[in-house]
Amino acid sequence: ADNSAKINETLRYSFITIAISSVIILAISLNECKHRLINKTVQMVTYAPYFISTVIMVALLMQWSSINGGLFNNILGLFGRDPVNLFGDAKYFRPVYILSNIWQFTGFNSIIYLAALSSVDVSMYEAAKVDGASKLQKIWFIDLPSILPTIIILLILNAGQIMNLGFDKVYLMQNQLNVQVSEIIATYTYKVGLDLDFSYSTAIGLLNSVVNVILLFSVNLFSRKISENSLW
Repeated sequence: ADNSAKINETLRYSFITIAISSVIILAISLNECKHRLINKTVQMVTYAPYFISTVIMVALLMQWSSINGGLFNNILGLFGRDPVNLFGDAKYFRPVYILSNIWQFTGFNSIIYLAALSSVDVSMYEAAKVDGASKLQKIWFIDLPSILPTIIILLILNAGQIMNLGFDKVYLMQNQLNVQVSEIIATYTYKVGLDLDFSYSTAIGLLNSVVNVILLFSVNLFSRKISENSLW
């Protein structure tokens, strides 16, 4: 039962990470925005968190959520709410992890889609404008079909990493008060290795790799059958 819980938590956080990495809306919005200052400002604000060290990121989250003078609890105090211990209550671990991942990775991951959108033939937009197409119609009939191969390739690559959720951030955010919802396969394998049970930790790592390879081949095969896009 404990191992099943770790697998469930790993899959849950992995699927969330994959969903975050498919930030198509932000890329299309930046591509449609013609105001240079706004465009550059949004890019700077959304790209910058990616280059912050994970250790510093978690330290910032802990500082901002501190009960004694933390930014988050100070804002709650303005509305007459009691302080909340985000890192001391297990029910807050998932929202904090998800929202911080959105903040940290969304902007940078949109660069790939922006690059794909930049290669769209301008004459297609001009033809759509002549035909009286709205912005939503241009996005639906030109932008999305143009970046569909990129979307599929990234999804295939991400599918091969479902079981390899990086443990850095989870481990740094983990403590005895939230361990029941924050324990994933990567952190569990690390702890088993520290207990000198090397054969068991190696077996877990091998199983993860095998599952990832099977998922990669399966998703690639499925993509090749329903579309013309695949890794091989």
